[in-house]
Amino acid sequence: MHSISTIILTYNEEKHIERCIKNAQRFSEAVFIVDSFSSDRTVEIAISLGAQVYQNKWENNHAKQFNWGLLNLPIQTQWVFRLDADEYLTDALVDEINEKLPSLGSHISGIVFERKMYFLDKLMTKGMIKMNILRLFRYKQAICENRWMDEHIVLTEGESIMFDGYFVDYNLNPLGWWIDKHNNYATREAIELLNIQYPLITREAEQSISHMMSADAQSKRDKKEKYANMPLFWRSFIYFVYRYFFKLGFTQGKEGFLWHFLQGWWYRTLVDAKVYEVKKACGENTEKMKQFIGENYQIRL
Repeated sequence: MHSISTIILTYNEEKHIERCIKNAQRFSEAVFIVDSFSSDRTVEIAISLGAQVYQNKWENNHAKQFNWGLLNLPIQTQWVFRLDADEYLTDALVDEINEKLPSLGSHISGIVFERKMYFLDKLMTKGMIKMNILRLFRYKQAICENRWMDEHIVLTEGESIMFDGYFVDYNLNPLGWWIDKHNNYATREAIELLNIQYPLITREAEQSISHMMSADAQSKRDKKEKYANMPLFWRSFIYFVYRYFFKLGFTQGKEGFLWHFLQGWWYRTLVDAKVYEVKKACGENTEKMKQFIGENYQIRL
């Protein structure tokens, strides 16, 4: 077994945690759970499978929770893998890690993988914008940047390379759960887009780390800034058309339509609606924006 510790953040993940832990044990020497005081059987299942469980209060910030794990878990391996509870690695990627990791030079500190999505039990392969994410890194040579949203693991030294295999995000919760989750995401994304145009969140508050970010992460951030400067509502429509027609999303049947409509158009339009709501109520007054968001969404900026 390779010298890898996998860290999984959890809160009420009893539907996913067994699948996730058993998958991580195929390539990890140790599996750590950082749990936010789950009220279901997540902790019980994790302990029964041999994972090491630690609990820490959730502060509505994935980066803080993960970085708490890096600082407080008794990690003794050379590498760390960040894995979400509803994710798992394909057999091909597990084999690739087992084959390639021992031969990597010491200058390689991070490894980027492609993430693919399941939606309504179907792997989305058409119409997708490729998602390459740095998830495996040498211990103490990377950290998760503390951003409001769209946080990435960034290297503090060394270089990153990309492997050929991919891992998947396969959530087993119903569609209503997905909609509720994305409604909450839409509020955070709206704040993120507003923050690109207005100084709502100070750099110090986000503690942004820009150095040694993977090229894919930087490219995604650059595209978001361009998107933020496009006209409201038109940009979500254009994004859907690009994905569904030009990227052939329509070839994946009803699941493909629902995925690209809901995630590519409905969600993006909901984000724009919340941006519009804030601007209509506050104009360009950033203090009024902060007050409005705090009073109506219980988010303190």
